Amino acid sequence: MHADRVRGLWVATLTPIDGAGQIDAARLAQHCRALLMAGCDGVTLFGTTGEGQSFSVAERIAALDAVLAAGIAPERVVVGTGATALPDAVELTRHAVRCDVAATLLLPPFYFKDVADAGVVAAVGNVVEAAGDPGVRIFLYHIPSMSAVPISPAAAAELRRRYGPAIAGIKDSSLDWATFARFRAHLPDLAILVGDETLLVRALNEGGAGTICGLSNVAPALIRALCDRRGAAETAKSQREIERLVKLFAGRPFVATLKTIMAEISGDPTWLAVRAPLVAASEAERRAIVEAWRGLSRVAA
Repeated sequence: MHADRVRGLWVATLTPIDGAGQIDAARLAQHCRALLMAGCDGVTLFGTTGEGQSFSVAERIAALDAVLAAGIAPERVVVGTGATALPDAVELTRHAVRCDVAATLLLPPFYFKDVADAGVVAAVGNVVEAAGDPGVRIFLYHIPSMSAVPISPAAAAELRRRYGPAIAGIKDSSLDWATFARFRAHLPDLAILVGDETLLVRALNEGGAGTICGLSNVAPALIRALCDRRGAAETAKSQREIERLVKLFAGRPFVATLKTIMAEISGDPTWLAVRAPLVAASEAERRAIVEAWRGLSRVAA
């Protein structure tokens, strides 16, 4: 695997769904290709933005195979392999290793709540060991707002101690600067990426590795500018713009809103579809979202 490449701008990629309710792998590959051509360093499949937990193991494996067969370089792909059942997470991780993607993004099992650090360590360790390959590289996915099972700095440090380079980094989607700072303090040798675009510049300035984020689906040039920090004035302007864009999503369901913007940018209504339990934006909601999107001073699609 190629975890050392997971730096800079990696897109938490949306998953297009066809009229039959299945993953549209051709559109997914086309979208990945467009994002890479737009200057993104890589794509991340089947995270939260990609509705990963709504798709079966077989669907996720088939879609990854199709994306790679379409010519997307595996070293520019991270794939989410989290699942509530450990054997499913193991199967997805083994497949990712066979495909030689850059790394996997692994949630802790999330059905049982109030899980102790020892339980998180045991679960992730089970995946590492059962993957059966010394080359496995895992980014721990800390997103307590969704999983309700946090990955503490202490748990991450213990996993790193036990498994060394198999634990390659952390995606911190806590949306909390103090949490990022704790990860950096406890794990200075790990790549820590943020999910919150508004924290990206600050994180990079404090030694962060970059971002895996959803807004880069529709504004890759803007996020690229934040990553590159092209002078103080331009960076400050980009920071203001990303903060305005983030406000568009306040009080709105993130995936349905992002897919509405994607449909508007592409002119392709296929992008509106989501898989249950998510619900697509209503016609009135779509009009409001599109009006707000068009009202932004800059949309770097």
